[in-house]
Amino acid sequence: MTILLAPMEGLLDFVLRDILTRVGGVDRCVSEFIRVTNTLLPDRAFIREMPELLNGGRTLAGVPVRAQLLGSDAVCLAENAACLAALGPDGIDLNFGCPAKVVNRHGGGATLLDEPELLVAIVSAVRRAVPAHMPVSAKMRLGVNDDSRAVECALAIESGGATELVVHARTKADAYRPPAYWARIADIRVAVRIPVVANGEIWNVQDALRCRELSGCDKLMLGRGMVTDPGLALAIQAATAKSGQNGERFVGDASASPLRMCGPANSGLSWQTLLPHIADFWQLVCARLERRQQAGRLKQWLNFLRRCYPEAESAYMALRAISEPAVIDQWLAAQGFGRDTFADSSGNSDRH
Repeated sequence: MTILLAPMEGLLDFVLRDILTRVGGVDRCVSEFIRVTNTLLPDRAFIREMPELLNGGRTLAGVPVRAQLLGSDAVCLAENAACLAALGPDGIDLNFGCPAKVVNRHGGGATLLDEPELLVAIVSAVRRAVPAHMPVSAKMRLGVNDDSRAVECALAIESGGATELVVHARTKADAYRPPAYWARIADIRVAVRIPVVANGEIWNVQDALRCRELSGCDKLMLGRGMVTDPGLALAIQAATAKSGQNGERFVGDASASPLRMCGPANSGLSWQTLLPHIADFWQLVCARLERRQQAGRLKQWLNFLRRCYPEAESAYMALRAISEPAVIDQWLAAQGFGRDTFADSSGNSDRH
């Protein structure tokens, strides 16, 4: 099983990519989308969204990161892709899946799935613009308002020269409402010759195994499930390895709740094991993000973690009204997050 970490605007950025790839089990990441309109972006704009470009296109844990572009102008996307490719990402990914209204009303993301001919033009232009050895992949949904053109869009993306396709098994209209229609990914997979990655509503090991069974995909992309349960990728890898060793086909429970078998019961990653990663996350947030963003980012992740960890619920409730980073430092240190990571013996913050 190959596990990819999804791009999620405003959530799964370079900071959380760094931490989650340290936990392990992730084979590749995709950056948050870099919006391309009618200008050629400077290198600093690419590096701002994907600082891993300064580390050989990899997270500090060594996991490769593919840079994602979003836009609808084939020529402009190609020009930006050429500049971005020169900075050394693992590859170029194209966003045909974002359901956000602010993106769609400007002709980007999932709305392009109503124009398969434009998909061909965009992928073809980007493919020609970047070196032949560099992968060009794409992420799509099943459609805009329905999935009637899902296979047509997938074939269009393939014909443009994409080397891999991630399919989020919902339409734009579905947004993030369950369920995800994994069986429809199987229809796409048999229609195209390029590798297909299944994405959507994978919250636990049972979901992953069920998704593999219904989609036929041995590549999965994890998003909110991995943010909620950071040990999920490792647990999926372990479960599929076990099934391979035993010669068995493990199938997930179709009736499983998204929150069932979550956290240590699912992945074996205890709260105590997770604490140093939360400490590292807070340090990175304070070092790399603006002060006004810092408290919110920590609380955002704790809000996801509390679905699986009772201890995260306590931390979230204790910190939800606090916005001063120094006060958060003191509280985290007192709780043993990182074991004296946050404050030195004189009581001063250890951040740079």
